Amino acid sequence: MTGFSPNALVQSLRREAFGLGFHAIGIAPADLSQHVSRNLDAYLDAGHHGTMEWMEGTRERRRHPRALWPEARSIIALAMSYGPDEPPLANLERPGLANISVYARSRDYHDVIKPKLKQLARWLVAEAGGEVKVFVDTAPVMEKPLAALAGIGWQGKHTNLLARDLGNWVFLGFVFTSLALPTDSPAAAHCGSCRACLDICPTDAFPAPYRLDARRCISYLTIEHKGPIPRPLRAAMGNRVFGCDDCLAVCPWNKFAQTAREAKLQARDTLLAPSLSLLARQSEAEFRSFFAGTPVKRIGHARFLRNLLIALGNGTDPEALTAVEVHLNHENPLVRGAAVWALSRLDRNRFAEQKQARMPSEHDRLVLVEWAEEESEP
Repeated sequence: MTGFSPNALVQSLRREAFGLGFHAIGIAPADLSQHVSRNLDAYLDAGHHGTMEWMEGTRERRRHPRALWPEARSIIALAMSYGPDEPPLANLERPGLANISVYARSRDYHDVIKPKLKQLARWLVAEAGGEVKVFVDTAPVMEKPLAALAGIGWQGKHTNLLARDLGNWVFLGFVFTSLALPTDSPAAAHCGSCRACLDICPTDAFPAPYRLDARRCISYLTIEHKGPIPRPLRAAMGNRVFGCDDCLAVCPWNKFAQTAREAKLQARDTLLAPSLSLLARQSEAEFRSFFAGTPVKRIGHARFLRNLLIALGNGTDPEALTAVEVHLNHENPLVRGAAVWALSRLDRNRFAEQKQARMPSEHDRLVLVEWAEEESEP
């Protein structure tokens, strides 16, 4: 480590990280405990990852950081706050609006964090040598256990990472290095007997504390899941059209988080309280333009329309019926099926009329299931 003692290097590394806009940094060994590995196996073996087959395919690399990069000796974990300035669940009381998860109301965090990780990694190589690789959650990295091992925070009963001075609102990134750096002590858990995050979940996605069944999680259903939303879970979605913040927002530790942070990602005003009906009327080109540079764009127009139609079916917007009926003709059966369900919720008489007119000419099995008001496959 040219020109630095290990401890002095770490102090300089911290200053550089904070100068780049990160709000927390910690260093962990390039290893994870057998406990983490067993938890991963239990999660995947139970099928709690749903249709995220890529998690099963990267199981071995997830459980062992050095399987991802054998030269790694230390892992630098970094966190950036995205704490909201507005009440994160306010839109849930306004069913005519679309509730978008706080993290997705601003620029895609991958585009913000990864360049900063690369800049920090270049600084480390210039100052101390060695080799580096940078990772965000698009790589098979067990980001929350690694961040906890590095002392940034702890995994709460909702399985998310939280910290004393950042609350639940953190983006994570990692610099793997071949250097052997002094490591931080793992963070202790401070949830105690609190179970607010478990009790507030609209779809009962937590079979037990510290266990998540993604198949029931609204974030998974609205973002990762590519098929129809399972019928028993639709009403509980309310107007959540991209992600769900309930378990994060209710955590008591958020009151200690600093919300006015320099370099924090700022939410776009147009994403704070958008109209469901207006979003449902957007063409695909308008959708791509409106959500350019945000995580929402990544799921595509059809899946987002599916989410919007479920939300319209759960609401009382007088414009909803018109916004729903136009999608009964949509070329994508995923959208048509969601429109059928929403219509059945909004106007039973109109649903009966449309069923008589449209069901005989419908050939998609899942859309026919919706007209028949039967249980669809998850």
